[in-house]
Amino acid sequence: MDLVEVLPQRLHMLRFPIGQAYLWRDGEALTLIDSGHVGAGAAIEQAVRSLGLGPERLERIVLTHCHRDHVGAAEELAARWGAQVVAHRLEAPVIRGELPVPEPDLLDWELPLYAHGLTVPQAPPTRVDREVEDGEVLPFGDGAVVVHAPGHTTGSIGVHLPRHGVLFAGDCIAGVGQVMLGVFNVDRAQARASFRRLAALSPSVACLGHGGPLTENTAAALIAAAQSEPALP
Repeated sequence: MDLVEVLPQRLHMLRFPIGQAYLWRDGEALTLIDSGHVGAGAAIEQAVRSLGLGPERLERIVLTHCHRDHVGAAEELAARWGAQVVAHRLEAPVIRGELPVPEPDLLDWELPLYAHGLTVPQAPPTRVDREVEDGEVLPFGDGAVVVHAPGHTTGSIGVHLPRHGVLFAGDCIAGVGQVMLGVFNVDRAQARASFRRLAALSPSVACLGHGGPLTENTAAALIAAAQSEPALP
């Protein structure tokens, strides 16, 4: 796992072989956005300690959606350090293991990528302590706004920190090679609408589930990419 500083004293990216998570800091209080794969807990704890912080200050883990590369270490970390696990109301039953992970509507070119993604170990059932809805505000980042962004999965969310110009987009937006709609969507039309909604927030920093964070000309890049999405047949 690589630890990458995005905003000094505030935001770091935790980059795994597949996917990534983000660590937000309010003083010594910590929030993790997504959690990486099963077994990543020890590496995350080590990364936190390397910043001179204690993992016991991890107050919450916000899960953008139910996929294994985002949820895998959440249960381990929450159980060890007492962090609150947060997810959208529609995603919570899947994360808990009460409903199956929804199957995406794959395009032909996505098939090998999806097969590679399934090499990540399956996530265990994970508790969700707080179920959120669109527009709810979470107590970090001077007011973190939940943005329901369905399409990748039904309960996918973005998390917007308007006072800092930061957007956590989960897998709604990807940045691998170019800024683009995220892959493996259950509803591509909804996903495109969510992409446009997130782009309209005009963040100065966009933290993506796959691909490096966008830190320059971010708002323009997101809007251009959202507008360039081809119409559905």
